[in-house]
Amino acid sequence: MNNEEFIEKRRFIIKLGKALHKFGTPAYRLESHLQTVSKSLGIDGYFLITPTTMTFVLQHDTDQEYNHLARVKPGDLDLGSLARTDELVGELVSGQRTLQEALDRLDEIANKPSPYGPLLTLLAFGSSAGAFAMLMGTSWHDVFWSAMLGLLVYGLVFRAERSKRLAESLEPLAAILVSITACGIAYFDPYINIPVVILSGIIIFVPGLALTLGLAELAARDLISGTARIMDACMLLFKLYFGAIFGMVIGNAIFGETIYFEPDPLPRWAIWSAVPILSTALVIIFKARIKDSPWGIFAGIIAFFSAMLAGIYLGDSIGIFFGALAVGVYSNLFARWMKAPASIALLQGIVILVPGSKTYIGLNTLILGETMLNQSHIGPQIFLIFMSLIAGLIFANVAVPPRGTL
Repeated sequence: MNNEEFIEKRRFIIKLGKALHKFGTPAYRLESHLQTVSKSLGIDGYFLITPTTMTFVLQHDTDQEYNHLARVKPGDLDLGSLARTDELVGELVSGQRTLQEALDRLDEIANKPSPYGPLLTLLAFGSSAGAFAMLMGTSWHDVFWSAMLGLLVYGLVFRAERSKRLAESLEPLAAILVSITACGIAYFDPYINIPVVILSGIIIFVPGLALTLGLAELAARDLISGTARIMDACMLLFKLYFGAIFGMVIGNAIFGETIYFEPDPLPRWAIWSAVPILSTALVIIFKARIKDSPWGIFAGIIAFFSAMLAGIYLGDSIGIFFGALAVGVYSNLFARWMKAPASIALLQGIVILVPGSKTYIGLNTLILGETMLNQSHIGPQIFLIFMSLIAGLIFANVAVPPRGTL
């Protein structure tokens, strides 16, 4: 391998790593994938990935060695770009593309806008907030107003994409505005459960998936990245909770304390119908490709109903294990059938199971001593759910080995 060829290959590996990190790939999967790609290109690669730093050590022989250290921002999930990048690597390894063509294609993928546009994304934010309220089994009042607050949250997200100052304080600011608005709504509609409506409105920010990925990284013994991801998720949870409490204090000062009148609960069919609605909204929010969307929606349905059926006989916490096992097996089969990353289906299924909302509720119980939706003993339950999730995913990979590293 001459020096020019080595330089071109290392440029591709570094750009590939940064792109996959930007698209939300967990560290243990990213490190393994980069090692596989490096080996296929005839280069020895050693990598250390965390949510905010990337270290590359690439060498071919004693005369050709290169170290690269980059400071990066934590990535956001972009399943469509992840799938396109995986296809690109396959084309490069099979000889269908040259290295220069692959480098140009990586730039195209990284700069490709969301395929759904602002209007569909707005509807997805509203639908996800309303569907989450439905999953909580509250009332139609809560569902409607949660959806309206979800639209408000997207307005802030849309503006934050164009304002660096707003982006830095997006999550607590959203929680504050949602809480004040919820208190104002309760002044005119006393049938809404204010804490539940606030939680549903900001559910898109609650870091349940980040906590799960952090624990998965720890289980894979990627200790630095796992610890960093969990601490980042905890800080985000604290910011959201502070924003919610601060907003409620301001809202009560403006509108006064309201008396809550308990409405009729949702029927069972409404709770079940929330799962495909939420899964469809996540397809848009996670920017999955249209051709992959049915698989992602079905992953959410499999995860929820597997966990629910197992929970009837074994308890809710252990039921999560079977939900994670089922969606993990399904995702690995999807990857084999479609020759696509298992993460596309897996993450859309797992997000239905992650106890992010229970973590928020547990924090509320710990600080204020209040329970939401009569959920007591939430702390031990959260721990058991997280462990069940990770164990289910590990056993799924034993039952059906994954096709690739992504």
